[in-house]
Amino acid sequence: MAFELPPLPYSQSALEPYVSAETVGFHYGRHHAGYVANLNRLTEGGQWEGAELEEVALGAEGAIFNNAAQIWNHTFYWHSMSPDGGGAPSGPMREAIDAAFGSTDEFRRRFADAAVGLFGSGWTWLVADDDGLDIMQTANADLPLLHGRRALLVLDVWEHAYYLDYQNARAAYVEAFADHLINWEFAAQNLDAD
Repeated sequence: MAFELPPLPYSQSALEPYVSAETVGFHYGRHHAGYVANLNRLTEGGQWEGAELEEVALGAEGAIFNNAAQIWNHTFYWHSMSPDGGGAPSGPMREAIDAAFGSTDEFRRRFADAAVGLFGSGWTWLVADDDGLDIMQTANADLPLLHGRRALLVLDVWEHAYYLDYQNARAAYVEAFADHLINWEFAAQNLDAD
């Protein structure tokens, strides 16, 4: 079975004015869709044809890994945002954030610093492992799964994620994500996952 482009969890305009429909259209409809098309082309007739996406991301190398991991990362990114997102977490998610970072404000500061400070293209993650929560940066297509960590949420800091809306003002994009888009319900579901 061919790899498929997962549907967005909302309409292309749902994140406006913080992420425009135009940005989502290019990002999802061209970049994310392009990774799916590339992966299908690269795996046709080979050992990874018909495999689960996560299996490919964890086991493949080179171009096959890059495309599989980018599909996984992007799918996770779309779910890390919500039209009703942003602000502070509640319940067990809030308790975990406070335990790891001291406060939601301190988490926001450290997450923003990591996202703004990541040189080049990559991702800023909130992750969990046996030691609790942490902030993790990955470059290019790298993902927490390869490092034994569970992703809770992610911010894409490749320029195509924000350039149409924010140009080179990555900090403004990161602030909009934190204030208005973080899907804390999704993060809490990932925290509770076995």
